[in-house]
Amino acid sequence: MHVPDGFIDAPTSAVTGVVAAGAIAVSLRGARRELGGISRAERGGERTAPLAGLVAAFIFAVQMLNFPVAAGTSGHLLGGALAAILVGPYTGVLCVSVVLLLQGILFADGGLTALGVNITDMAIVTTVVAYALFRGLVKVLPRTRRSVTVASFVAALVSVPAAALAFTFLYWIGGTTDVAIGKVATAMIGVHVLIGIGEAAITALTVGAVVAVRPDLVYGARGLTQRLKLRVNGELVDAPAAEPVPAPARSHRTLWITGLVTSLVLAGFVSFYASADPDGLEKVAADKGIDEKTEEHASSGSPLADYGVEDIANARVSGGLAGVIGVGVTVVAGSAVFWSVRRRRDDDASPTNTHTDTDTTV
Repeated sequence: MHVPDGFIDAPTSAVTGVVAAGAIAVSLRGARRELGGISRAERGGERTAPLAGLVAAFIFAVQMLNFPVAAGTSGHLLGGALAAILVGPYTGVLCVSVVLLLQGILFADGGLTALGVNITDMAIVTTVVAYALFRGLVKVLPRTRRSVTVASFVAALVSVPAAALAFTFLYWIGGTTDVAIGKVATAMIGVHVLIGIGEAAITALTVGAVVAVRPDLVYGARGLTQRLKLRVNGELVDAPAAEPVPAPARSHRTLWITGLVTSLVLAGFVSFYASADPDGLEKVAADKGIDEKTEEHASSGSPLADYGVEDIANARVSGGLAGVIGVGVTVVAGSAVFWSVRRRRDDDASPTNTHTDTDTTV
């Protein structure tokens, strides 16, 4: 659903750019709390910051894996639901935004003047819708790890057609071609419901895999563990709360390394076998004439444009190397952003920045 330059007019693109900038500013502040953990005992932020960079890299890798959804149409992960559930909604917005920025600059994927449109649609809408639905579901479902996986599936499924509806709204306001909005809405929502099924499956499998081995690292699973019940005099009562036992640092690194290697394999090897059919937006745009005024991408001359390395003739090697570079750049850039956010939080909370105005005179 990467919107290229020329689909949406300049005023609408500018407004969405302001919206995106404001959302990122709010997310930077909110991410400080998410990366700082829930309590001193959990110390979640020490593990969430590097995990957030890894989540961004994983989203980049999986977005290269287009899967067929209908005759001549493919889809790929958007990632808002996955990021929000794993590392929190504010951090999730930042994760997807980092991916979209790097894709636009390095790989000519998604227009640069349309960056505000893409962040609003793919980062903000998907994350907000998915996490709101996810939190509502986990409150009514049994407080188990399986419930987290089920809620992840449903939230991801709904987030994709929600993003399609948001694009339709933006196109209704600032579309550059004269196409009946009803036709655009029907086509966009219809195909993206199918894509949402793939998004839901990927999200649920990923969240379920992490919850199975390290539930403490899943933001959406914090506080969902059921208290152990003991039978006393024939009645079930809550067992005394035990002090949390910190997980060994080696297990943190093992998960991070496993995730990074998986991302590299997906982007560097598996991506070669992805569907070559146009994705949902591209297909609808071609069928309905939305793409009549598409502009050449400002980064079309990039040596990594279209997910290939310039001057490498072998398509498999070129695409795989581009994917590996993309994962590497994303994990470095993402980790730098999230470590910076976490360090800013630590600085704000340090004793040197905490003072009272007891010496103030009137």
